[in-house]
Amino acid sequence: MPQDGLGSKTGGKKRSGGVPRVRSHTDAELQYYRDQDHDTILPPQFRARLQGLFMQIEKEFEALYAENLSLHEKVDSLTERLERESVIGERQGGTEEIDGGSTKGGIKTKSGGQSSQKVKAANKLRVQTSKIVSSFKNDTVSCRMVREYVGHRDGVWDVAVSRVGTPVLTTASADQTACVWGIDGGRNLLQYTGHSGSVNSVKFHPTQDLILSASGDHTAHIWQAAITPDQLRVHSSEDEVDGSDREDDDDVGLAGGRGEGGGPSTLRTPIRELTGHTSVVMAADWLPGGDQAITAAWDRTANLYDAHTGDLLSQLIGHDQELTHCCSHPTQRLVVTSSKDTTFRLWDFRETIHSVSVFQGHTESVTSVSFTREDKVVSGSDDRSVKVWDVKNMRSPLATIRLDSPVNRLAVSANNVIAIPHDNRHVRLYDLAGNRLARLPRSNRQCHRRMVCSVAWGDDSLGARCNLFTAGFDRVVYGWNIHAYKEGKD
Repeated sequence: MPQDGLGSKTGGKKRSGGVPRVRSHTDAELQYYRDQDHDTILPPQFRARLQGLFMQIEKEFEALYAENLSLHEKVDSLTERLERESVIGERQGGTEEIDGGSTKGGIKTKSGGQSSQKVKAANKLRVQTSKIVSSFKNDTVSCRMVREYVGHRDGVWDVAVSRVGTPVLTTASADQTACVWGIDGGRNLLQYTGHSGSVNSVKFHPTQDLILSASGDHTAHIWQAAITPDQLRVHSSEDEVDGSDREDDDDVGLAGGRGEGGGPSTLRTPIRELTGHTSVVMAADWLPGGDQAITAAWDRTANLYDAHTGDLLSQLIGHDQELTHCCSHPTQRLVVTSSKDTTFRLWDFRETIHSVSVFQGHTESVTSVSFTREDKVVSGSDDRSVKVWDVKNMRSPLATIRLDSPVNRLAVSANNVIAIPHDNRHVRLYDLAGNRLARLPRSNRQCHRRMVCSVAWGDDSLGARCNLFTAGFDRVVYGWNIHAYKEGKD
């Protein structure tokens, strides 16, 4: 998520899995630093020498970064191979068969040393990870990448799917724009440019063609996102994404994914501007019905607004550090806010006198929170864990999922599957009991090359081929088909 400096998240800790996330200042803050640069007292020769040294450092860093990416690909390939071998062994009821060799009674069919090492590695992997079981009883989860959405000029912080039956999604980017895309066509249909800072969050209205966006410019905007059927009828010239044809150019145009036709429509003016925060607004969401909106900001407050007038109705105070996320219940007037203070809070607006409950259980910044349809709350944290809570019991979580990388903005499907995006470029699927279901594949370069910032589930009733979307700091959004099928059946 967006950060208040160019380093890591909290306390200067090292990030795992590569380059730390670079998110920082709003435009006002960047201009401040640019003004400082103009007032420098360094002599020209020293400044030129300093710039030369920085260029050398940048070249060395680029070489190290490329080498790091190559090593990550090799590690991912070996890990996937071991996982496949591990799953084969589990499904064969205790008889391990790896590359044609059986471990029952010892490894003898292959060269003993190599095969034995592979078996030990597979066994170790099984011990260290959860058993791959399914919340669909005897079902197996298949994951297939279907489409990519390319067009942003900087990292994509958030992704959301329309809730009014139109097959479109919206994205929020550090390039100060929010875009609306056709799910099946992959085209960028509408670009919103009304913010003057990074767009950190986007949410569709529950019943109307409106989008609520939160920004580093200290505001949230409500804007019109009506898409005509004619726009949706223009589909991509390619039905499926071919990994070998992956667009590698970082300076891709703003015309969207692989669709035909010209660029997107541009919208510059919001219907409503929500003001009142004194720092970066990290997230915003609609309350049930869409008449009110909640925002969460780095000024340690959450604001409740009248969505029709833009009036500030209430300011929620209590967090000790910057807020990172907020989420409203789909049907009840309940809101959760998360913070860098390692807690998240449940705010109850169902009564005239509002109440608040504090949930403690994480050891580092809570990066996201999400309601389920069963009145549970799922929280993700930089402490590399995801916890499932009962809203009526704030003392201890119902389940804890231990992971190998910090967690970004997660999402829970209608079938109670948790999609977890990581800093290390992976996305994993779990059920509410903490059982691992799958990991999105990373092969044929059909994967994120930098951290995955956010995920969103689509509505299966729309009939779209994609029902899960992942947004990354590599400027790309991927659409996936997640399918549960019984063994032996399609």
